[in-house]
Amino acid sequence: MVQALSDMALGGSMLLVAAFVFVYYTTWTILLASLPSHRTFPFFLTLCLQPFFDVSNPIHDYFPAREWAVRLPAFILVVGLSGIGFFVGFTIAKENKKKALKAKLRAA
Repeated sequence: MVQALSDMALGGSMLLVAAFVFVYYTTWTILLASLPSHRTFPFFLTLCLQPFFDVSNPIHDYFPAREWAVRLPAFILVVGLSGIGFFVGFTIAKENKKKALKAKLRAA
């Protein structure tokens, strides 16, 4: 019973963290989106990407630079895929050692 409650608490906290990250990232990338002023874009694109908040709005102080909206997820993706690769490789090597040990014990 205690284990189920701690699992529910962990799951609830993970859900809250995921919801916060989703809202923060969505606000950062969509609501604060703005086109660079040094380029000209087609009219329909400028209408689609008008920022909801002006660049001088103080809400921009709560978010990092826009370049990190791409760098951070890319870094997390590389680290996550590397971790998965290391885990799979480690597991395969461990299983091969077990098989080799069993084969050695059978041969003896």
